[in-house]
Amino acid sequence: MGTVAYKILNMNGKIILLVVGLCGVALGGYAVSHYVLPPSVTAVSPRQGEAVEAVYATGTVEPTVMIPIAPKTTSRLTSIEFDEGQSVKKGDILARFEDDDLAAVLDQLRAQEDQTRKELERKSKLFEKKFISEDAYDQVKTNLDMIAASIREAQAKQDYLQLRSPEDATIIKRDGEIGQVIAAGTPVFYLSCCAPLRISAEVDEEDIVHVKAGQKVLIQSDAFLDQTFEGEVISITPKGDPVSRSYRVRISMKEGTPLLIGMTTETNIIYHQVENATLIPVEAIAADGKTVHKIDAQNKIEQITVKVGIRDVKTAEILEGLSLEDKIISPFDADLKNGHQVRVKEQ
Repeated sequence: MGTVAYKILNMNGKIILLVVGLCGVALGGYAVSHYVLPPSVTAVSPRQGEAVEAVYATGTVEPTVMIPIAPKTTSRLTSIEFDEGQSVKKGDILARFEDDDLAAVLDQLRAQEDQTRKELERKSKLFEKKFISEDAYDQVKTNLDMIAASIREAQAKQDYLQLRSPEDATIIKRDGEIGQVIAAGTPVFYLSCCAPLRISAEVDEEDIVHVKAGQKVLIQSDAFLDQTFEGEVISITPKGDPVSRSYRVRISMKEGTPLLIGMTTETNIIYHQVENATLIPVEAIAADGKTVHKIDAQNKIEQITVKVGIRDVKTAEILEGLSLEDKIISPFDADLKNGHQVRVKEQ
């Protein structure tokens, strides 16, 4: 039993020594890389570019002028002459409603008008020859005037049953189907006319002080992910919404912008813009918002304080403290201290 025990111990001893030997090599390599070689960092240089401060707001594309077209009386829709997306001229009949009763009344009135006119011609000759009194002649004339007035009234009612375009326009929406009874005042068509499309955006009350008419706007939409369009602030509603705590801002779009009515947009209203600004990545700045790690000619860290100007989610404008020839560490590493030696990887 002792010999066996010795052999097992001997074998285990070799294994242990081997393992310890391997671990020693690994630990030695780690020590060299971690404690002998300086840490590797990524260095970037400030660049010149455009620094922009902007107010962000979501918006919706809408017609500048939208006209609802509705019947004045309740009736059944019998025909639709134009549909969504089509252009129409002023006076075009867009749709017709059932008017059989009025048509019959008009036919009857026109027949009476024709008969009365003939009677008036006959009475006129008789009156000239003094065969009838002036009162008898005037009575026929009055009857003819009353019939003409009734015809005009019936024609007006019939016109109510025809929806006409009030202007040259584009149909942006149609409701109702043939055979459906449409209540008076219920829009069947919505027309866009007279001006280009615009964006209506909601701006938070704390940001509205920065917004003015005439400011440039950058516009993006999920429908055109790789494109940015330009617009301009047209107007700001003078009264805010106390519930949403926002103000409505109207934004014009350049001619040819492919956005469609109803599309949602992301808008950036630019209120401060600096050309040829000195820019660095935001991630190169410490949490205090003013400290960066500059790398000197000997690849040592110099912790410096900078003055930051315009700042967005990616870049920051440096007003003081850095030049375009400097190199800084990005992202900022709080473990590195002033005077530390580093190995530089440039981007």
